[in-house]
Amino acid sequence: MVSIIVPAYNAEKTIKRLIDSFLKQNYTKDYEVIIVDDGSSDSTVKIVSQYKNIRLIRQNNSGPAAARNRGAFEANGEIILFTDSDCEVSSGWIEQMIAPLKESPEVIGVKGVYQTRQKEFIARFVQLEYEDKYDKMKKDSYIDFIDTYSAGFKKEAFLNIGGYDSTFPVACAEDVDLSYRLAKKGYKMVFNPKAIVFHTHPATLKSYLRKKFKFAYWRIKAVKNNPDKIFRDSHTPFVMKLQVILFLFILLAIPFSLRHLYIMPVMLAVYFVTAIPFIVKAFKKDMVVGFLSLPMLFLRSGAQLLGLAGGIIRQKLKQC
Repeated sequence: MVSIIVPAYNAEKTIKRLIDSFLKQNYTKDYEVIIVDDGSSDSTVKIVSQYKNIRLIRQNNSGPAAARNRGAFEANGEIILFTDSDCEVSSGWIEQMIAPLKESPEVIGVKGVYQTRQKEFIARFVQLEYEDKYDKMKKDSYIDFIDTYSAGFKKEAFLNIGGYDSTFPVACAEDVDLSYRLAKKGYKMVFNPKAIVFHTHPATLKSYLRKKFKFAYWRIKAVKNNPDKIFRDSHTPFVMKLQVILFLFILLAIPFSLRHLYIMPVMLAVYFVTAIPFIVKAFKKDMVVGFLSLPMLFLRSGAQLLGLAGGIIRQKLKQC
């Protein structure tokens, strides 16, 4: 049996669309859908309760990691699938998610992909960001990163390692932490680009940069016990990390550039060179996004740098 687990917190705007997509699956064998309401104050519980075949578990607000763990603990399936309450799964999602887990006894985890139907420029840029990461992951036989929006695990392995770390208070980087712990134990995980989940990406520059800041901020906690993942993992292109370092150098070079005028143009030129592969790829898929990719990448690096700095400060304060 397969169990699908969704943490939900004030998800009244999106939860119905997600549940309806579960009911349109091509998968013909038994599966259950478990919605773990994490102390919602809106009409989430009322909406979910209208579906007779959906299991609803309610708990006091404890965070998405704790909600997912609760669902996994109470799941009847030997395979557990996770997605998020603001998603919508494709009709073949269950089949594609469980296929690698059924085919190989060694594989305990599988990751799917995001797609979006949005037309806004920022959302299109975000989608190309994800596709850039997917291109990287396709090259690896096994991966060390499974996002919660399309995640599948053999329940036994998930519970044996302790599930998601519930000390992560928000839906950010707890999946990174779990993935790194599984990889460190030698568990095999794979990427399946045919397991598609539709998502509403950030549509404004402000929401996009805020999200990049948040991801970087909490990533510090995730890599604290996995320092080898700071420079290399199967999900994040190395050039993205390099661009954050270059952005820092550019900031540090500002005082010196007043006396040495060549410094800033050189630094910016180096950054541009690192951005060329993404820009070229973006142009092939979306000319507008390709044309504006350089300033977007530059702003992304700035938000990520601020997030990393904030995360480091947070860790230092906790140690005091």
